Amino acid sequence: VFHGRILAWHLVGQETRYEVEVKTPYRHRFPLVSREYLWVPNTCGCPPLQEGSEYLLMAQRHVNHEHTLNRILLQDNGYARPWT
Repeated sequence: VFHGRILAWHLVGQETRYEVEVKTPYRHRFPLVSREYLWVPNTCGCPPLQEGSEYLLMAQRHVNHEHTLNRILLQDNGYARPWT
């Protein structure tokens, strides 16, 4: 769980990649740096994240079986709420 600001987004194949500035990590089982890529496994804009806005995000670390892919994944039904 962390507070982050969306800096940019790009469509990469069938996924959306967000560049996020990590403001405050709250509860994490893996280390976060000040800027991270957040991946969403769709291109429909679910959950709706707007560039320049801040959110409270609950994401998970995704590592494939071959250990060649290590990234932060936000499921399309994941927790992403505007920061207030």
